[in-house]
Amino acid sequence: MLKYFLPFILFAHGLIHILGFAKAFGYGNITQLTNEISKPIGIVWLTTGILFIVCIALFLLKKDSWIYFAIIAVVLSQILIITNWHDAKFGTIANIIILGFSITGYFQTSFKNIYKNEVSIGLQESNKMPDRILTEKDIESLPNIIKKYIRYTGCIDKPIVNNFKIDFVGKIRSHEKKVWMQLTSEQFNFIKTPTRLFYLDATMKGLPLAGFHCFKNGVAYMDIRLLLMFKVEYQSGVVMNTSETVTFFNDMCVMAPAALIDKRITWLQEDGNKVKASFTNNEITISASLYFNEKAELINFVSNDRSALGDNGKTEKLTWSTPLSDYKNINGYRLATYAEAIYSYPDGDFAYATFILNNIIYNVKNY
Repeated sequence: MLKYFLPFILFAHGLIHILGFAKAFGYGNITQLTNEISKPIGIVWLTTGILFIVCIALFLLKKDSWIYFAIIAVVLSQILIITNWHDAKFGTIANIIILGFSITGYFQTSFKNIYKNEVSIGLQESNKMPDRILTEKDIESLPNIIKKYIRYTGCIDKPIVNNFKIDFVGKIRSHEKKVWMQLTSEQFNFIKTPTRLFYLDATMKGLPLAGFHCFKNGVAYMDIRLLLMFKVEYQSGVVMNTSETVTFFNDMCVMAPAALIDKRITWLQEDGNKVKASFTNNEITISASLYFNEKAELINFVSNDRSALGDNGKTEKLTWSTPLSDYKNINGYRLATYAEAIYSYPDGDFAYATFILNNIIYNVKNY
């Protein structure tokens, strides 16, 4: 809605201001404005109208600077409205709407800049890593099904993964009786120093919601904000550190099969198309079972080391799984493009999120 509503308001409001310029210079019969307008003030009307139009272009181009142009335009507009209150007072409503969007946009930019700054730090370290090609020799000690998976996904004779950027769409909910919230997300993972930076935009009851999951070398926090200003949920601590270590390992398995040569992974048991593994980092060890089909596609990842709010109202470890499907070729790699995130409670499974992979880029150099 915002994508279309705000540009419409900006465009209509900008055109109205150009009427003030036309009135000052005698272009047409402008009856909407009854007061005389001098030519210098007419230039101010025109400038304000142009600023609103510029805001549209910057907004559609997703440039954060639209916020500052909008605030300047609103201030000039309101001054003009006050000096022509009888004719232009209703323009105040448009200014309030635009200012409200601008304030929300400012907080959104500020919040997302926390994410962007963490990405920049990760890229600085990641870009120091040497480029190297993954070969058959690199995978010779891995379980057979993992070798098949790495080959199937097209990782052999391609660069070893140092980082990757993912774009998702999907939906999420906090309880099975809650309405699903549509989401878009952007995520960066860095392998050397295990880092997962996940930023999402969603809408809750018509209001914008944003979230940032930050996991860096075994330390994690989650910050969810309504209207990009008000914290509605914040989590951190030992339990979350372990849970996000599971999520990081899941990302490696699902999104970066080439990273499964990592020495922090211990392959514990292989049984046909199932393999169990542990991942250790910063004194945290988690384990998971990986399930494959006959094509060597990873179809599920199951771990008992991730925690959630239990039926008793307390945080407890529950079985967590991510069923995977719809393998497609994306930028030369064959990857699962659909996933669910499920907690298994004593009375049944609860799917709290679904994700559709739009794009993935490996070894990003700049953001």
